[in-house]
Amino acid sequence: MPRLGELDLPDRLAPAVPRAVTQIGFGVLCASSAILMRAVLDVLAEGGAPFALCFPAMMLATLFARWQAGAVAAALGIGYAWYYGFAPLGSFRLIDAAATVTVAFIIVAAIISVAVAELFRRSVRRATRERDREIAERDLLLQEIDHRMKNNFAIVASILDIQRRRTDGEAAEALGAALARVESIARAHRHLYRSAGQVDAVDMQAYLGDLCAALADALLLRGGVSLSCSADAANMPRDRAVSIGLVVNELVTNAAKHAFTGRTGGTITVGLRRRPGGMTLIVSDDGVGMPQMAAPAGPDHGLGSRLIPGFARQAGGTLSSESGPEGTTVTMDMPGAMPA
Repeated sequence: MPRLGELDLPDRLAPAVPRAVTQIGFGVLCASSAILMRAVLDVLAEGGAPFALCFPAMMLATLFARWQAGAVAAALGIGYAWYYGFAPLGSFRLIDAAATVTVAFIIVAAIISVAVAELFRRSVRRATRERDREIAERDLLLQEIDHRMKNNFAIVASILDIQRRRTDGEAAEALGAALARVESIARAHRHLYRSAGQVDAVDMQAYLGDLCAALADALLLRGGVSLSCSADAANMPRDRAVSIGLVVNELVTNAAKHAFTGRTGGTITVGLRRRPGGMTLIVSDDGVGMPQMAAPAGPDHGLGSRLIPGFARQAGGTLSSESGPEGTTVTMDMPGAMPA
């Protein structure tokens, strides 16, 4: 919304309304408002200072419609007050030297007021143009950074994918896991720049939905095994969102690989929920059960299991898990992790 001094009515209404018409019309409007207020005050409490309301009217006209509107408001306001409110009433005649000096002082003061208001309006306009130029330059720089980051992520992902395709066994599996982690970070970066009005926050609903869809495709979760994802509306800081995405990536990958051994079907569920004082991430499955994720990872655990606690700490969360014959539930409690 334009601030005082930034709203230029002649420019805003042109070319539908000629600038001169806007300036004259707004000047008349401001002067008429001052005259009406003067009449109301005279009815309630008749007194002196007939020129007092002329100055706010001419300054307001100048700020919003340039000095020409201020000059119109000054001429009409001062002329009305001189004729109807300055002795002798109903005349422009000056009865003595003091009256002449008073009127001359009012006219000079009006000229100075309009000039000051016009200088202020122009300085605000210059500052606004400079601000808009800096914002445009910043947006251009951010677009360039975004483009370069996307290219960098794409190059790294392509290299990992090429290496994965040329190897097999555990090496291919490890490269595939690394590729999934890189893509998770890249996906958070994309959602960061899609968030309107946010320069350092990620829409978690869109991000987790996109991430889960990509995981379902990458892990071939079709047929009997399905992945569902839901999240409360929240914008999270970029670094925390990346860490949460990496935790989800590792937990879902582990569940897809190990939770349904010997079974033909099952469900993996991902949820991000608000709670008083923070947020909670819940990843659960209805598989055969898994080792406690919160326990210290030993050499017999996979790399993903050893990375999860580190990612959780980066997200500012604490891990806990429950596992049994009916499945595993891993919870990451994030106190103070309120949406940005």
